[in-house]
Amino acid sequence: MTFKAWRNLVGICLLGLGCSMAASWPAHAAKLDPGVHAGTLQGALYRIDVPDHWNGDLVMLLHGYQPVGAPISTPMTAADSTDVFLKKGFAVAQSQYASQGWAVGDAMADNERLRQHFVRTYGQPSHTYIYGFSMGGLVVAASIERYPHAYTGAMITCGLTVSTPDFLAKGVITPLVAFDALIPGVIPDLAAPDSPPAISPEAIAHALEAHPKEAALLAKRLEEKPETLPTLALYYMALREIEKRAGGMPVDNRKEVYEGFGDDATFNRNVHRYSGSPQAMAYAKRNLSLTGHIAVPLVMQWNAFDQTIPSRFHGVYPEQVKAAGGGKWLTVLDPVGEGHCNFTDEQTSAAFDALVRKVVAD
Repeated sequence: MTFKAWRNLVGICLLGLGCSMAASWPAHAAKLDPGVHAGTLQGALYRIDVPDHWNGDLVMLLHGYQPVGAPISTPMTAADSTDVFLKKGFAVAQSQYASQGWAVGDAMADNERLRQHFVRTYGQPSHTYIYGFSMGGLVVAASIERYPHAYTGAMITCGLTVSTPDFLAKGVITPLVAFDALIPGVIPDLAAPDSPPAISPEAIAHALEAHPKEAALLAKRLEEKPETLPTLALYYMALREIEKRAGGMPVDNRKEVYEGFGDDATFNRNVHRYSGSPQAMAYAKRNLSLTGHIAVPLVMQWNAFDQTIPSRFHGVYPEQVKAAGGGKWLTVLDPVGEGHCNFTDEQTSAAFDALVRKVVAD
């Protein structure tokens, strides 16, 4: 059997179309017993789920943003999508990450540490895929850029696949200073040492109700809906948490020229300006910045309307990949549904099948 024929047969098996490949899997596969294998690696909880009929392949799964202080169960709870892969015969390994919040640096290191632990303990899987959602999507993109030979393919759903400096500038600071310029007195001074670590979504919602014209303008410019703009409270919390990690203001908007918020000249005069800390800005760049250089198949999909990661972010990484010359590796599926990471198991399964087909075709 030629290598290409063998690879195509593997792909047919992975898609669940029926075949027997028991003799093709490495001998070490039998050493990994079905069930849950849990533990801790350098402060990060992890779990490895193995189905009864393991196909010899592995999915590394990266979860999304968790606010600092959110309850953590021990042993680690599996992500909702885990069963999708287990039913297809894949083992699934996932890390809790060593810290919460904007833990992208920890997440990439913890995921790679877990992957290497799997290989050392159980042997090299026949194929290793990586899948992440929401903030985990950013870590997936960074991982396949940094470790291209570790993965057969990658999948990102509802991903915030924007370099941290751009996310801070366009996804956090822009909405917050725009809200403050149009509806003053609700967003605290971001540079004040006594500013609270969080603000109330209800306070934002009440202010929007009292200023419907400004709410409509913000929603249009930010590609949101007036009723979903209270998610600005999440942006604010993320900024404060990243600021704490970085040791200062991680973004500088003193020279930013804003457009699309009504009278641009008046808006730019009124908007609050912040001076970024060079140290903090360097931290944001390290954790994490994307280049768009990929060398493995990547499937991406978003919800048609996502209040947390609006559509203005969706095309950023696909365009970056194409500009870097990697368009042949990229598949962007049509958006489905509404909400943040609101996919059915069937939709997640179909997206992964599309990835496997791409791997087989390549």
